[in-house]
Amino acid sequence: MSSDKTDIKEALNERDGLQVWWRLLRPHTLTASFVPVFVGTMYALIQNNTFHTGLFIAMLVASILIQAATNMFNEYYDYVRGLDTDKSVGIGGTIVRDGVAPKTVLNLAFIFFGIAILLGVYICIESSWWIAVIGAASMVIGYLYTGGPIPIAYTPFGELFAGLLMGTVIIAISYYIQTLMITKEVVLISIPIAIFIGAILLANNIRDLDGDKVSGRKTIAILIGRKNAIIFLASLFFIAYSMTAILIIIGMLPVWSFITLISIKKAWDVIIGFRGKTTPIEMMPAMVATGKTNSLYGFLLGISLIISKIF
Repeated sequence: MSSDKTDIKEALNERDGLQVWWRLLRPHTLTASFVPVFVGTMYALIQNNTFHTGLFIAMLVASILIQAATNMFNEYYDYVRGLDTDKSVGIGGTIVRDGVAPKTVLNLAFIFFGIAILLGVYICIESSWWIAVIGAASMVIGYLYTGGPIPIAYTPFGELFAGLLMGTVIIAISYYIQTLMITKEVVLISIPIAIFIGAILLANNIRDLDGDKVSGRKTIAILIGRKNAIIFLASLFFIAYSMTAILIIIGMLPVWSFITLISIKKAWDVIIGFRGKTTPIEMMPAMVATGKTNSLYGFLLGISLIISKIF
């Protein structure tokens, strides 16, 4: 292994062995798959007093597999297009630093999709075959995020697609398979989660702004500049927390959901972490903190729903 590769691996605290494959999953992004399933299922519990354990587990695993596969497609296609090098941060580094064959990464992504399809069949049998249509569309979008002739990740719409798909759609499906209905309430309570998930991608694009600009991407961060992108990120956090408070006040969320405001401290750490930073490795802590903000908010929201059901 070259000296440069060794230096970057040490700086990122990357290790060999099983951690190579764990990094390929990009675990800091998997919160975007767990949180929506958890919240949607818990909302079904308090609204309709329904909880199907098998459907919850199947939906959770399928969502994680689709998210992980999407990350692998990202790893593969960014390498093929020459965007990732052994100095890139924020990626798994499995191909460029660990020497795993690109085809292996691509094939593993398709295997994950295949397992998710099998879980989807079970979900459809227990609920509705309309879920198959939505699930198929979600998987196609996951592939097209970095695959295809015009990858979504190269446009200003990446945050919108990520938030809508991983936030609102997954929450709605998780709710529907438990209750066999969709309500305006579940759509509205999904919006803050969708915003936080979109924020994860925005934070990623702020960190990678310079490299993405050279590669020809047109992300929001590139179009409005790093300083304005950080302001935009802070605005998204403000909107998400404000909407949460409104949903509590009008009774769509229980009073217990005010505990989600504890996560504001982590959101503040994100903004402070980005200010004044210019290199990707300096901004990595802020990027990771964005995922943790979503995790903490979503976990507390789900817990607040459980508590309201008990009391």
